[in-house]
Amino acid sequence: MTDTKKSINRTLVGKVVSDKRSKTVTVLVERRVKHALYGKIVAKSSKYHAHDEKGEYHLGDVIEITESKPISKTKNWVATRLIEKAAAV
Repeated sequence: MTDTKKSINRTLVGKVVSDKRSKTVTVLVERRVKHALYGKIVAKSSKYHAHDEKGEYHLGDVIEITESKPISKTKNWVATRLIEKAAAV
């Protein structure tokens, strides 16, 4: 009886809203859901703290984050790849 446990890591795509902390970025993930009673499409959002070891992601970048083991009290995600660089102002 071999019990093989699948390790499915969730991935999310969001926009970096803060890069002020060392090795941490705050990522805003937005999703669109249908309201249960009224049927209107509503935008919901959540903020996640993601580990950024090299400090390569900055404000406005669109990145992918992957779930990981707890790194600190609030960090359970790791920034994995850059999807879109922020436009220079």
